[in-house]
Parts: sequence; C-alpha cells; structure tokens
Amino acid sequence: MYTTVLTLHSWLRWLALLAGIMATVSALRDNAVPPAQGPADRWGLILTIALDTQLLLGLLLYFVLSPTMASIRENFGLAMKDPVARFWAVEHLTTMLVAVVVAHVGRVLGRKSTSADSKKMKLFVCYGIATVLMFIAIPWPGLRAGRPLFRGL
Repeated sequence: MYTTVLTLHSWLRWLALLAGIMATVSALRDNAVPPAQGPADRWGLILTIALDTQLLLGLLLYFVLSPTMASIRENFGLAMKDPVARFWAVEHLTTMLVAVVVAHVGRVLGRKSTSADSKKMKLFVCYGIATVLMFIAIPWPGLRAGRPLFRGL
C-alpha cells in the first residue's frame, strides 16, 4: 500500500502543478463578472481538488505508511540536524500545507468579489503564490532531498 500511495502522490503532483499554472494564467485573462464562472474558476476548482487529494495522500504517508517518516518521528530532534530529514519532516509538509490554504483562500475571495478586476487580482495573487510554493516544495531531482520526476517507471 505504501508504494501505491507514494506513486499516486508523486504522479498527482503534475496535475496539481498544471492546474496551478493554468489557474494563475486564466486568472489574468478572466473577465467574467462575479458571480459568473470563468476559466479561472474551473481551473481553480481543479487545483483545489488536486491539492486536497495530495494533502490527504501526503498525510497518509506522513503519519501512517512511510517508514522514513516513522524513523524521523521516533527521533525528531536528531532529524532536525539532517537537512534531508528536516525537508521531509517540516519543510515539505509546511510549504505544501500553506499552498493548499492559499489556493482555498483565493477561491473564496474570488467568489466573494464584486468586480471583475478585483476577482482577477485576488485569483491571480493567490493561485500564483500557491503555484510558486508548490514549485519550491517539490523534491526535484538534483536537490538534497530530490526524488525522481516519474516514480514507478
């Protein structure tokens, strides 16, 4: 089960990144006057669904399935001295959690906006921040905590 969840978590990041990029770009081009639904709203929905699914899979790995996280949690103080363990125990989790929250806040602010310009700016800023945070927290190959781009191939 660990391998399946880890593979799903790894592959779903591409949908989340694509949705983040598309939601951000669509927010700049979207002229739908609230409460009308535009492309940014649709991409934002895909983004939040992908991020929520990623969050659930990540928490399952963090607290239940990952043997690496189990050993980190056993001696958390020692793990904080190791940059790779610290990345997995704190940095990845915290940054991605903030990205999820910012994306959700953007959707709510966009729905509550009364003008097209206000909606556009709120969606652009929130989706843009969420996307940048995702890029920062992904364990890209070549980094200390790097992982393969496509797990399971």
